Amino acid sequence: MVGLIRTGVIGFGVSGRVFHAPFLACDPAYSLDVVVTSDADRAAQAHATYPDVTVVDSADELFARADDLDLVVIGTPPQTHVELASRALDAGLHVVVDKPFAPTSSQASALIEHADRAGRLLTVFHNRRWDSDFRTLRRLVEEGRLGQVHTFESRFETWKPRGPRSWKADTPIADGGGILFDLGTHLIDQAIQLFGEVEHVWADAARRTPGLAADDDTLVVLNHRSGTRSQLFMSSLAALPGPRFHVLGSRAAYTKWGFDPQETALRAGALPTDDGYGHEHSEAWGVLGVADEARRVESDRGSYDEFYRVLARAIAGEDEVPVDPRDAVEVLAVIEQAHRLSEARQL
Repeated sequence: MVGLIRTGVIGFGVSGRVFHAPFLACDPAYSLDVVVTSDADRAAQAHATYPDVTVVDSADELFARADDLDLVVIGTPPQTHVELASRALDAGLHVVVDKPFAPTSSQASALIEHADRAGRLLTVFHNRRWDSDFRTLRRLVEEGRLGQVHTFESRFETWKPRGPRSWKADTPIADGGGILFDLGTHLIDQAIQLFGEVEHVWADAARRTPGLAADDDTLVVLNHRSGTRSQLFMSSLAALPGPRFHVLGSRAAYTKWGFDPQETALRAGALPTDDGYGHEHSEAWGVLGVADEARRVESDRGSYDEFYRVLARAIAGEDEVPVDPRDAVEVLAVIEQAHRLSEARQL
């Protein structure tokens, strides 16, 4: 293994504060050295939670310290990802980019080429690959417990009738805004991971909340070359959400309600080293089977911490990056096609 991986996090909103800093601080392979935020309250929170961290106002200040870092994590709005990742690579740093990787697939492909030229590692935080429910479903599919899956329904539905807050309300589709770029990134990535290459896309991306810059209620249907049809629902206007997964196969079906528990726990201050982290209560387990013979199946442990464990091995030259950035390009290409098709239908 290499020495301690000295890390800077750009952005200390939900992404940096909830999904990155706790894992970096708890993993002995890393040190959390620098946090970038211009928000006084977030800066105070970073100091209080991580007393040894240096908090700076701008990315410029972080890059001025690049010789003292090995890795940068970019948890800022999507329209900033390309510039910040490029600067980090030019500074000789490995890079983690939060989703969506970039506003366009062409920009994302160019970043991959940039990383190759720089000889640095580049990966994308598609953390939902380590959700408890997704890991469970993936295992069931691989074990053949459902037979040949013909229909995959996947949902991220919430109730936010007033719309998203802060930059998410104002970011247009061209800059990576909207629920399809946000939650849809996870749903599409999971579908491709489970069922492979997409050969046909259908989409309806709706903007239902007045004043929003992008979609907030979207349906995407994917036909995979494997024969599976994925129906992906994402909405912030679901007063009664549907099941997280409803999967129909030739041998059995699997239905799962509710979200993976990790985000809720992390927002409440839990750490990935806490006892019980990532484990679902038995009443939240999904149901597998046929009609009256269906039974609950114990959920696998959710493990966002695995992303950073694999990345540490990759930096040491002992493994591949946890998410191949080319996978993220494939997801962006599907999102672009979905938006084009939806816009054409509305003309």
